[in-house]
Amino acid sequence: MSDGLTIQPARAAVGGAAETLPQYTTLVDAVEAAAGATTGLAFYSGRGRLEAELSYRQLRDDARALAARLLATGLRPGERVGLVASTDADFVRVFFACQYAALVPAPLPLPAAMGGRKPYLEHIRRMLLAADAAALCGPASLEDWFREAAEGLALRFVGTAAALPETGGPSSLPRTSPDALAYLQFSSGSTRFPRGVAVTQRAVIANTRAIVLHGLCAGLGDRCVSWLPMYHDMGLVGFLLAPLVCHISVDYLPTHEFGRRPLVWLDLISRNRGTLSYSPSFGYELCVRRAEHGLPEGLDLSSWRAAGIGGDMIRPRVLGHFAETFAPAGFDSHAFVASYGMAEASLALSFAPLGHGLQTDCLDSASLERNIVRQMAPTDSGARTRTFVRCGPILPEHEVQVRDGDGRVLGELQVGTLFVRGPSLMREYFGDPDETARTLSAGGWLDTGDLGYLHDGQLVITGRAKDLIVINGRNIWPQDLEWTAEAEVDALRSGGAAAFVVEGEVEDKIVMLVECRSGDQVVRAQMCDAVCGVLSSLHGVTAHVVPVPPRSLPRTSSGKLSRAKAKKLYLKGQLGAVAG
Repeated sequence: MSDGLTIQPARAAVGGAAETLPQYTTLVDAVEAAAGATTGLAFYSGRGRLEAELSYRQLRDDARALAARLLATGLRPGERVGLVASTDADFVRVFFACQYAALVPAPLPLPAAMGGRKPYLEHIRRMLLAADAAALCGPASLEDWFREAAEGLALRFVGTAAALPETGGPSSLPRTSPDALAYLQFSSGSTRFPRGVAVTQRAVIANTRAIVLHGLCAGLGDRCVSWLPMYHDMGLVGFLLAPLVCHISVDYLPTHEFGRRPLVWLDLISRNRGTLSYSPSFGYELCVRRAEHGLPEGLDLSSWRAAGIGGDMIRPRVLGHFAETFAPAGFDSHAFVASYGMAEASLALSFAPLGHGLQTDCLDSASLERNIVRQMAPTDSGARTRTFVRCGPILPEHEVQVRDGDGRVLGELQVGTLFVRGPSLMREYFGDPDETARTLSAGGWLDTGDLGYLHDGQLVITGRAKDLIVINGRNIWPQDLEWTAEAEVDALRSGGAAAFVVEGEVEDKIVMLVECRSGDQVVRAQMCDAVCGVLSSLHGVTAHVVPVPPRSLPRTSSGKLSRAKAKKLYLKGQLGAVAG
């Protein structure tokens, strides 16, 4: 345990039975119920030092007081509040103050996700306009930045939580309706500019209940550990709202610090006996890299019962390396929990069965390119195969269909676009009725934009429809090309490739951008030749390979590779290629 730690593990069993979890209708109800527990939130520095604690009782009291101060600025119930989502107690306080004031918080990313001051300020400004925000609040360390982003906008308040007026608020706080908006969650923007996903109180309560009762079976003694950003649905819903609903304590590591010292994440799990923690595949991979010279002394991961993976395509090879590396520290590969979800569904749509580890399908790649699911033995070295992870059945009270391009519902082991329906879905894309109508049908079905199939009732995700490369009648998943190049070419680091198709008058061509650390022209040429050769021999495709500077491939605020933006920058000649 850390020095001074007082926030305790959950003491009231949830146990997986619906009748043991109160029937909340709003997040305010959830906070009021959690205030009776001895649990709460703990915030750590990048070196693992405890910096602040916030019990759920104190959160309730602070949020009530801040709610009155927010309304003292002239804000009216239903208006949106841009909220820079730093991983600290003030963000949490103001987020829930908005709930008590019947305001709608819109969590905004931190600069580290945007790659520089100018693009960050432009991004934040566009988000504020998309949300039609009436106020902007953030940490003192970024006040100059977000004030600049808000210049010229008609906002009633811009500043830190401490700067909110002390007097002038209402004598009583408004009551929030279950059908009112709980918050705006900006989508990751991997294929387009982020849109504000309008999540109602009813939807997020339904999703958090499903996560707690059916997905993770959270209960007595559980404790969460998270480095995930609060502006992303997995961080906000998965590791703030869901734990609060079942009164579980959470330990937080700042997102930007995780990239520098990822093993602190594992150290917190070890020290505080964490049981529930999630990461995209790249987070597990980063830990493996940092542990190349040995594991931290005394590291004990035996308490980690649900090591979740989500937020991006799941990479079984990466997770296998993690399990092998950290088995001496007590990590059990059966703890892996694959899952699937999206901001448009609040967060989660499916969880793989607990305690079974990764369940995978090994498919013939050539058949898959024709949307045919042909299973192969993993040991068949003569075939070109692709391994996919099963992400579990759809959550209770939700439905899923796999449809072809004409809208026909497909059977099991047939690849198509996933459509989902259920109580967790968004109300709309805020202020964008046209995109809402394209995505959400009158019958309540959401077009996820993801491709996949069903196997024994479990969802298997194969990629994003908008990223799919179609060449000469073949359906080629860009991540197949990227992962093959990364695995076969030593000079190419994981996450350092982006593949897409460029349409031409005569024929389309595949372009792959590869991050190259060397400035030597011969080395660059050798790397490109190696990538070309691998793609030709293992995938039978010809690609135009272009070296670009390290860390230049664009990513979304949640860390996903944005192939659409990479393609746009490539076509405009704005990627600063290190070779012509």
